Amino acid sequence: MEKKYRKVVVGGTFDRLHLGHKALLRKAFEVGRYVYIGLTSDEMIKEKPHAEKILPYGVRLRDLVKFFEVNGYSGYRIIKINSAIGFADRLKSLDAIVVSEETYKGALIVNRAREERGLKPLEIVTIGIVRSGIGPKISSSLIRAGLIDPFGRPVSSGSKAHKGKDV
Repeated sequence: MEKKYRKVVVGGTFDRLHLGHKALLRKAFEVGRYVYIGLTSDEMIKEKPHAEKILPYGVRLRDLVKFFEVNGYSGYRIIKINSAIGFADRLKSLDAIVVSEETYKGALIVNRAREERGLKPLEIVTIGIVRSGIGPKISSSLIRAGLIDPFGRPVSSGSKAHKGKDV
């Protein structure tokens, strides 16, 4: 199948790689021949819910690379980012950005920043929210809080949330 875009970008914290993250990344590789992944720095995550429980950058990077290897993905570059826009407003060759319904507004901010720099706006590819067993969506915040595992399943009060090692 011919890929729709030459170069796409996707970004996030990717803490405790869960089904929502995996759906987002799979979509990026499905539509793009080359995928740039913006991975948030440790400095950038300090204000997130349960920030003290977010895995360090090096662990999140390792988990991403492992996911790509296990799934046979190639043609990508992971870049540490220190802002929501990251490098997406400077890389001329990008064609599209892959986001979830929840992060769609971030794509609009990226496009505004690109236009301010005289670059063409990116096509926006949106995926739906992946639902969890206890609420509207799977999120790293719920995993860090010990409420669900990376598959969206409720965690019983007597056990710890799964550490997200499955790929």
